[in-house]
Amino acid sequence: MTVTSRGGGIFRTKTVEQSIRDTDEPDTRLKKDLGTIDLIVFGVAVVIGAGIFTLAASTAGNIAGPAVSLSFVLAAVACGLAALCYAEFASTVPVAGSAYTFSYATFGEFLAWIIGWDLVLEFAVGSAYVSKGWSEYLAQTLGLFGADVSTSFDLGGFFSFDWGALLLVVALAFLLYRGTKLSSRVSLVITAIKVLIVLFVIVLGLFYVNAANYTPFVPSPEAGTTETGTGIQQSLLSFFGGASSSVFGVYGVFAAAAIVFFAFIGFDAVATTAEETKNPAKALPRGILGSLAIVTVLYVAVALVITGMVPYTELATQPDGTRATLATAFASLGVDWAATIIALGALLGLTTVVMVLMLGQIRVIFAMSRDGLLPTGLAKTNSFGTPGRATWLIGTVIALVATFFPADDLEQMVNIGTLFAFVLVSIGVVVLRRTRPDLPRGFRTPLVPLVPILAVLACVWLMLNLSVETWLRFVLWMIIGVVIYFAYSRKNSVLGRRERGELPAQAQAQAQAAPE
Repeated sequence: MTVTSRGGGIFRTKTVEQSIRDTDEPDTRLKKDLGTIDLIVFGVAVVIGAGIFTLAASTAGNIAGPAVSLSFVLAAVACGLAALCYAEFASTVPVAGSAYTFSYATFGEFLAWIIGWDLVLEFAVGSAYVSKGWSEYLAQTLGLFGADVSTSFDLGGFFSFDWGALLLVVALAFLLYRGTKLSSRVSLVITAIKVLIVLFVIVLGLFYVNAANYTPFVPSPEAGTTETGTGIQQSLLSFFGGASSSVFGVYGVFAAAAIVFFAFIGFDAVATTAEETKNPAKALPRGILGSLAIVTVLYVAVALVITGMVPYTELATQPDGTRATLATAFASLGVDWAATIIALGALLGLTTVVMVLMLGQIRVIFAMSRDGLLPTGLAKTNSFGTPGRATWLIGTVIALVATFFPADDLEQMVNIGTLFAFVLVSIGVVVLRRTRPDLPRGFRTPLVPLVPILAVLACVWLMLNLSVETWLRFVLWMIIGVVIYFAYSRKNSVLGRRERGELPAQAQAQAQAAPE
């Protein structure tokens, strides 16, 4: 008799062997097209975007000063520790779904659902947020070429119509529908161009660096505002630590680390492509760790250059709400021609960010649907070997959110969702080492349990430096997820239906005998 699950009820776990067997089901089989280079490209493509072109400047001006480069290092350390844990899981359980799939094999169905619901914050909400940023850069780029065109207009009250974001999401959904390999090729070209632009910015900026701008490296604490952080807008740590705000000073450095963490979000999307990778045991760890190493070097270099070019006070958000970008620094020094190149780089950069975030969300929904926690029809693949229905559903939802709703403060919601996923994945490595030491592991996280423990502590620390308001929204989001699980997912779970005898016994045998 084949063992498909362990435990029972909401804590039943899906065995690694069963997860791998499910990938052979003919109607839900993904095409294996990706190699190491493809995965590194996806990783770099999704991470180099909003963080380099916007967050570095605005966070320096509003929260951390020149020490924003240190904030990037702190965020990178937390990501690096978590990446080591992701690499082991991805090479051990090469199945679509990333943290959701890993959690199903270790913590059970309920926590797997929670982490899947949580990943919506990272991938879907992140896609919508970055899409709106892309639309703003599209308007700026068109303006630089003499076309004064707005990419959005108000519909009155809360709603607006952002046709730029709509255009991007629809185009990318079509591309992802046609195949992951095609998406990788497009991403390779765009990523190569934007990396060259980032290197250009670093080299050009070095000629304008003034060492005096690095002093003070960590500015003295200041009173916060609604924009920079006070009251429930300040970090949870500073709120309970008795500080009036988390603007500048040590609290500012840590709060900035939690914010610029958004710049690293997405490298874990590489793990969602595990099922489409030719040699996941080797390619996935290389793709995850390689892409993270590349972008960390670029981020820190950009942060050092931009804060050396102009005083950090010139990078603060303006009274009218205008946020500083890389272009702001060059424009303040009269290097206006560089703004055109930077705007083009940002436009290209954000394009691939949205594409890979959408890819990650689609694969998570695909995995959850195959397990019955969402309608199983979403797991059906098309002639291109991609989950077509899930692609258009996610594309439609993201398009609606990005087109009609404002995106203020969404970046912190994305951060807390991702950090929570990192925490569970890091704990899961230790759990699976103890419960299934027999599993073949293509990559082994070093110094277990020390590295996973450090990863958990680093991620929790960053979570504590997110705003009180973000925590309240996160708790509400999780409550909604729990309601959906008990209202729909629990009774429709494939594992649950097998336990109750509602699925024919031969169904599993057919899945195992499915042709390659």
